Amino acid sequence: YVRVEKSNTIVEEKLITLNNNSKTISVPVTENDLGGFVVTYGYAFANYFEWNTHNILVPYPSSDLQIETTTFRDKIAPGVDETWSFKIKGPEGEKVSAELLASMYDASLDQFSPHSWSFYPLNRPNYYSRIRTNAHNSFSTSSFYTFSNYNNLSYPSLNFDSFDSFGLDFMLRGNFYESRAISYGSAPMRKSMMADDALLDEVVTLGYGTVKKENELSSAVAGVQPTALEPEKEKEDFESVTIRKNLQETAFFFPKLQTDKEGNVSFNFTTPEALTRWNLQLLAHTKDLESTITNLSTVTQKELMVTPNAPRFLREGDEINISSKISNLTEKLLSGQAKLELTDAVTGINISKQVLAVSSTLETASFEVDPMGNTQVSWTLNIPEGLQSVQYKVIAKAGDFSDGEQNMLPVLSNRMLVTETLPMWIRSDQTKTFTLDKLKNTSSTTLKHHKLTLEMTSNPAWYAVQALPYLMEYPYDCNEQTFSRYYANSLASHIANSNPRIREVFDQWANSDALVSNLEKNEELKSLLIQETPWLRDAQSESEQKKRIGLLFNLNKMKNEQQSALNKLAQNQNSSGAWSWFNGGPDNRYITQHIISGMGHLNHLVTSASLSDQNSSTSFNSPSEMIENAISYLDAEFVKEYEQMKKHTSNINDDHLSANQVHYLYMRSFFEDIKTSKKIDEITEYYLKQAQKYWTKRGLYAQGMLALILHRMDDAKTSAKILRALEENSITSHELGMYWKSNTSSWYWYQAPIETQALLIEAFSEIRPADIETVDNLKIWLLKNKQTNQWSTTKATTEAVYALLLQGSEWLSVTDAVEILIGGEEIDPSTLANVKVEAGTGYFKTSWNTAEIEPKMGEVQISKKGNGIAWGGLYWQYFEDLDKITPAETP
Repeated sequence: YVRVEKSNTIVEEKLITLNNNSKTISVPVTENDLGGFVVTYGYAFANYFEWNTHNILVPYPSSDLQIETTTFRDKIAPGVDETWSFKIKGPEGEKVSAELLASMYDASLDQFSPHSWSFYPLNRPNYYSRIRTNAHNSFSTSSFYTFSNYNNLSYPSLNFDSFDSFGLDFMLRGNFYESRAISYGSAPMRKSMMADDALLDEVVTLGYGTVKKENELSSAVAGVQPTALEPEKEKEDFESVTIRKNLQETAFFFPKLQTDKEGNVSFNFTTPEALTRWNLQLLAHTKDLESTITNLSTVTQKELMVTPNAPRFLREGDEINISSKISNLTEKLLSGQAKLELTDAVTGINISKQVLAVSSTLETASFEVDPMGNTQVSWTLNIPEGLQSVQYKVIAKAGDFSDGEQNMLPVLSNRMLVTETLPMWIRSDQTKTFTLDKLKNTSSTTLKHHKLTLEMTSNPAWYAVQALPYLMEYPYDCNEQTFSRYYANSLASHIANSNPRIREVFDQWANSDALVSNLEKNEELKSLLIQETPWLRDAQSESEQKKRIGLLFNLNKMKNEQQSALNKLAQNQNSSGAWSWFNGGPDNRYITQHIISGMGHLNHLVTSASLSDQNSSTSFNSPSEMIENAISYLDAEFVKEYEQMKKHTSNINDDHLSANQVHYLYMRSFFEDIKTSKKIDEITEYYLKQAQKYWTKRGLYAQGMLALILHRMDDAKTSAKILRALEENSITSHELGMYWKSNTSSWYWYQAPIETQALLIEAFSEIRPADIETVDNLKIWLLKNKQTNQWSTTKATTEAVYALLLQGSEWLSVTDAVEILIGGEEIDPSTLANVKVEAGTGYFKTSWNTAEIEPKMGEVQISKKGNGIAWGGLYWQYFEDLDKITPAETP
């Protein structure tokens, strides 16, 4: 059996019988067969099968250009103008019009990551068969057969992107990764790739494009040993020595050099002044994508060369040896002198005498170096405090030969700014003492105080109010968020009308900086700017939410916005009574239940307000027709799911308590005045029995809803059991309040921590109205979740605000500030200069500077009067030597 396969197509197949003879098959080869084809053969003999494949290569015509060197030197002097010329020829040596990409970089960079170019622009794959031939034998000579598998047929992937168009692959190596973009004009060629006298402005690129200054990239010191220096001989004149300053690692990058009509191309550049080997890379290609790559190397050198072995940086207090190699490339012995000059890079003052370690260590050292040999000189330095950057200059001169190199070294402080933090937390009618032990008991002689800052928030419950604009101004128009706007305005209206004191706070906020993010107020406490601290970026959007809260609480605006959102909800309600997620979509049972549950919250709020205050002016535009239509739809869905369940179950007494049915019963429990059908009552009775039996198998969210459902349907015994189980499985801490370890985020709508905690607050406050302590503990966890975060969705925010502001103790109306003693002295923020106490939250911040800070100020006593919670923080900042910083741990 013989098969000829070309381009995944079988062009010839023959079954041949051989009997002590041989046969020949001819296969014509045409231009269409470039890349090759495959001949497959197989034979069977004596119930034995053998199979094999031969790949026949049909080579493509050569497309390699030739680069002929016209002018090129493999040894060049530093800092001189060079002109190099090359001639580009076609595969047959003919004249061509081509484009040349040329670059030259310091070869020592290959020690970090080798660099090479490859260029395969023409898609010229060789052909390999994907067809396999197999045999099957059922252990009988009468049932032997072969078959072919055609699976796994695939084609070459032609992926083009801005960095790899036409298969151009520059690999990875240092500052030339960026050159891939430059070669296609997608990034401007940096001026720093050319010679630049301003050393500090030179930029190179590392890895995937990280930009650093050249003075941060000096080579590290390796095995430097101090050497004894000879007494100074006659002084050399160092003023005439040319100092090498341009030590950049990229000589040039020319992405688009064009040949003339003869195929000649030339370019000129100024050689960098670093004494090293350089790799030159040339890539030539024509419009027809004929191409070639050539690699050459050259060396910058002088007859006499100094090569300083400097560290990457210096640190205050260091004693360090700076050495320099001196090389002699002449054929005679050279003797001369080397000099180290040190300059304060900030002031420009020569500091050589102050920095050289001892007076016997002179700035100038004598040397003698053999023909074509090397020697070494070194100096010992002591780095003083207060120096920020040192410019060093190493100069060597021997008769008519001289060299010098200049570079910059940053001086890092031997001290660090340390921030010690002490969070403080207090509850209703408590007095607590907090101690920052390291401040109170400090004994370090090198520690220098920088700043001590105290901040305090007397009533953090107001941060829940400040979250309401997020609901009002969320930009999307899905029905859930349209309802959130209605809900936010309704809550805001209730809050604004419930207490005159609250109204006064809103008026004060409108004319203050209360609406600046709390994290931004503390920006000076961060070691990095808030814009550069990723986990704090949400503070900026928090400011945007808060700064328009004065508009939100404008009563006329609230009324208009409330009615506008309600009208939009009515307009978007489908004829079935349901809402889709976005207008025009299919009916969505979950979102309809969510909206009607929210309406139930508001109705419950009206009832509670009118019962507690006969003169309450709180009212909502009760959309009774809208609610009734939606409940009619939800009733039908409730029945539909039940009937579907009955149809597909073999035992109706098994656990069929679905999340949707529980959510429905929770929603329906708000509307006892809307009549139910006999069928609804029967199904409800069934699910109540299911709840009584299977509630232990449900999660926190469902258990909270079931407790409320059963309580509202007069099953006090089971609802009490659920609450007791929830309580027994909870965690209560002084700082975080009451919460559940299992309350974590996941995929489903009922696995949302904020909404779950809010629902459980609702359950405990309604079923155990006298247990204010537990409800307040639950609220503490929810409020702590807001301390440095946003509640991340409109749904979470609506539920959290409802739970915090309208359940348990009434915290908003508390006006008493906390009493604070620091170091035994009372702090009255109203008497402190430049300190403003924020209305509502009672937030203020005050600081003490260096000379004002005393160890006794590490003890803070806080007293909280009235309901609610308060939190704050003490921040102590100081400078300390690195080796004397001790660990500390606070929450």
